[in-house]
Amino acid sequence: MASISLLISKQRSRLADFVTLTKPGVMMLAVFTAIVALTIAPGDLAPLRACLAVLAIAVGAGAAGVLNMWYDADIDAVMTRTARRPIPGGRVGPGEALALGLVLAAGSVVVLALAANLVAAGLLAFTILFYIVIYTAWLKRRTPYNIVIGGAAGALPPVIGWAAATGHIGLEPLVLFLIVFLWTPPHFWALALNRSDEYACAGVPMLPVVAGRAATKRQILHYSLLLVPASLLPCVLGFAGALYGAIAATWGALFIAIAWRLSRTREGDAPVARRLFVFSIAYLFLLFAALLAGHRGGPAQADLSSADAHVGVATAGEG
Repeated sequence: MASISLLISKQRSRLADFVTLTKPGVMMLAVFTAIVALTIAPGDLAPLRACLAVLAIAVGAGAAGVLNMWYDADIDAVMTRTARRPIPGGRVGPGEALALGLVLAAGSVVVLALAANLVAAGLLAFTILFYIVIYTAWLKRRTPYNIVIGGAAGALPPVIGWAAATGHIGLEPLVLFLIVFLWTPPHFWALALNRSDEYACAGVPMLPVVAGRAATKRQILHYSLLLVPASLLPCVLGFAGALYGAIAATWGALFIAIAWRLSRTREGDAPVARRLFVFSIAYLFLLFAALLAGHRGGPAQADLSSADAHVGVATAGEG
């Protein structure tokens, strides 16, 4: 009986390690943006198909996380923050992680194609490839602006969600893409400021390592100043209401205030950087939650979408 209990415990622990490989914390926020876009889009996707589409997007995001951890296992082993992850910790073999990532990636694309459409499936496949090949394997170890360019992968889930519901890409999802794209650098650079020594030891040229803390803090402020006006575009274009506008304006002002304080703090800036990192997560979640809560739908929304310039599959593949 004891041996059976031990076996069950080991299996649960192993399952937990495989789940960890999918980076569930990162995945949840990305999937939430996709859910919001899918919900507010003027499509008629059946509830069951919509649930399958969300599941496929979540699995695809998890697959990207698994493949990222597989490729970055050598870096993870050096950094304190990541040294205990399943692969460097020896609890999951690299081959197992690679196989899991590839199976999840292929499965998610196929399911999304069947549940929604080929445009959404193609976007999901492109997002996974971009995150692994362009960001993880190429940019991350070569340029301090890896997050800026690679952030496109993290900004694509709302575009995928919209395409799943409508079968095309309109102006609205591109605006949502822009918001997440501009949010990504200040979010990750705030984290990198407090992990610059680890990144330096691992040989990853994050901006604080290459350009220094002062330059990084200036860049954080610059992107924050671009982010807030971009966050108001849904109101300007008419697919968000007063609730969204109020939250985008007030929380945007707080975002800029924290970024400004960080840029002006010369010594002991770690707590401010940590505050900005945590705040940025709440900011993006609340922004999309407000978009969802204030969703009106109806003919006006459909008219706006039909007026947008639709983008074909080939253009969508370029992100």
